[in-house]
Amino acid sequence: MAIPVSRLDLNLFRVMDAVYTHGGISGAARHLHLSQPAVSHALARLRRLWGDPLFVRQGNRMLPTELTRRVIGEVQAHLHGLQSLMAQAEAFDPQTLDMTLRLGMRDVLEAITLPTLVARLAEQAPRLRLSSVRVPRDDLERVLTQGEVDLVIDRERRVGPRIHGLHLGNDTLAVLMRQGHALAAQPLSVAAYFAARHVMVGVQPEQPDPLQSVWSALKLGPRDLTLRCQHYFAAARVVAEGEALLTLPRTYAEALVHSLPVTLRELPVPVPPIGIWLYWHAERDADPVLRWLRERIAQGAFTTAC
Repeated sequence: MAIPVSRLDLNLFRVMDAVYTHGGISGAARHLHLSQPAVSHALARLRRLWGDPLFVRQGNRMLPTELTRRVIGEVQAHLHGLQSLMAQAEAFDPQTLDMTLRLGMRDVLEAITLPTLVARLAEQAPRLRLSSVRVPRDDLERVLTQGEVDLVIDRERRVGPRIHGLHLGNDTLAVLMRQGHALAAQPLSVAAYFAARHVMVGVQPEQPDPLQSVWSALKLGPRDLTLRCQHYFAAARVVAEGEALLTLPRTYAEALVHSLPVTLRELPVPVPPIGIWLYWHAERDADPVLRWLRERIAQGAFTTAC
């Protein structure tokens, strides 16, 4: 039986979408900034309107019924259409933006992206504030889905259909060594590279060499790792005062050459380029502020890594 128009409440369909997307009452409540009882009450109203349970509990998750699976695509499409209409009506002036946006990125991408971006935003949106948050790569989809961050800049990742992405550019790898290093007098050879000691950057203790698969495929290596650091800047400081080499993204290496007594050399082993992407949740596609910020990022925050 058709639901009378007079009984429709569009907020109920937002709840339906949130429970479906987040797999439960608590996740939907966090996403919608509502209490769990409020979401439960809205779901109860929806169940009465549809005459169907809509979701059934299995362990810690709420699984959609056959009816929900059949209609959720149309529900989401209509919600996105309404968001787009509202976004078109909401003209805004970046000069008046007074808010904080959260960007997920790692330390190297902070150094590459933020200087140009912040300088541009200081002119165009002087009251806009940014907060950079470290996002573990396995959590990228979760933090965007749950609204913990607004955008993520990271290497190319495999993501689900609810996460949208934009390719910002490519980076390559290079090698840093101290100025006056014995290997700095000529192009770095494969033999000299693997005969040297190396500093590696990794978050986890005893993390294996992230390039080992490359070395193995070429029947090279392994590298002699003398130190594992948490951050590239600390690793570069170590390299600047010793004999070890540091392999890192070229864009960041070029910046370090201007601030530390180090020399840049080409990595003598062919390694695929590193794709850098901007990610956001599909629900934020029509958000005029985030769309504007995505355009600012795409217009030049990563122009040196192409």
